[in-house]
Amino acid sequence: MVRRFMHAAVLSTLAAVGAASALSLTDIHARATGASFCSKYMCVEAALNGSTVEYTLSGTGKSTPGWMGVGFGTFMANSPMVIIPRRESMPTVDSNPPRVATLSTALSTASGNANFVFTVDSNSLSTQPIIYAFGSVNPGSSAVDATLQQHSDYGITQLNLQGSLAGSSASSASGSTPTGSSGSSSGSNTNENTGGATSDIPLTPYQRMIIAHAVFCVVGFALFLPIGALVARFLRTFSSSWYTAHWIAQFVLAGASILAGIVLGFKAASYEGSTSYRILDTHKARLPSTRSFKTGIILFALYIAQCILGAIIHWVKPKRVLRRPPQNYLHALLGLSIIALSLYQIRTGYKTEWLFTGLGPLPSSVNTVWILWCVVLPVFYAAGLVFLRKQYAQEAAARTGWTDEYAMNKGPERPEYHDN
Repeated sequence: MVRRFMHAAVLSTLAAVGAASALSLTDIHARATGASFCSKYMCVEAALNGSTVEYTLSGTGKSTPGWMGVGFGTFMANSPMVIIPRRESMPTVDSNPPRVATLSTALSTASGNANFVFTVDSNSLSTQPIIYAFGSVNPGSSAVDATLQQHSDYGITQLNLQGSLAGSSASSASGSTPTGSSGSSSGSNTNENTGGATSDIPLTPYQRMIIAHAVFCVVGFALFLPIGALVARFLRTFSSSWYTAHWIAQFVLAGASILAGIVLGFKAASYEGSTSYRILDTHKARLPSTRSFKTGIILFALYIAQCILGAIIHWVKPKRVLRRPPQNYLHALLGLSIIALSLYQIRTGYKTEWLFTGLGPLPSSVNTVWILWCVVLPVFYAAGLVFLRKQYAQEAAARTGWTDEYAMNKGPERPEYHDN
């Protein structure tokens, strides 16, 4: 995730600077308009005073601030940001920002809950969409390119710069709602954290593609593929039509969903303003133990290989079959491995990559459903193994020309039972 953020003065001298100043915040509020907003860990206040906007970032006391930041836009990627005291993990310093931020050292303090104040020129917007982030770990360096740890609170909201500031700095922003806090909202803001984008801030094209990518991939990999596997496991000894249902679920339904999800994923990652490929590598492309390999790409390649293997098993038959071919076992094991890897991939998506989309945290029920599905699928498949002995008996009979009402072959010249 590569972001630009505006220059902010180094805060190494803040500890020695008192909060007293000839110009108090009360004086500013008396002649300014604006709004404020509080999340679980931090508050953001914007005061429009003529041609400049003064932003105050302050902790709520829930956690000691290591750094706080605010940016201007509707999602994290490529938004200009002011991050105090330093920068987050991977944004880059912009030597020519669209607006220059000036730290008000006389109004800022690094002690206690911390209170960081800076000013920027007004951009003439009456309603300013902002992103905010809070980290509890100080970077421990005064360098402008110091690395910060992952934020513990973040989100997207809007501040009405034409609103009244007659009230405390924790007053609710007019028409604003948090969309990405890692905890519930606090302060006097009465809006509840919805855990997703609100009608106040419409979804960006990038965010819509990410959501569609997630839906299609989950449906394809975690629903249609398991259904196809369970159909083969339960129905193959009872009906000769099991194979038709199997390939429709595995190839037609799952294939269409997976292909759509993969295309949307690549399109979203390459979209201007999106999270970069480097951020998405762990999910889209890299196995944790082997950095040169690509998880998402490997998963898709394995699925294609599985489809090809299934077609070969079904259409290419050895003339004389004395035992169950090894490719049938490989097909079953590869299919189960793909489903297991896809469940892992889904978890990295909603646990890690979703945090960088600006869409806000997903409800805990998502993880609950994932855990439940990881338990249900193996249990159902294991239950289907009770028919394995019957399946092997039918296959052995088919190889010797024996035919019953369940066998798929009509004699030794057409040994078509060996599909899986």
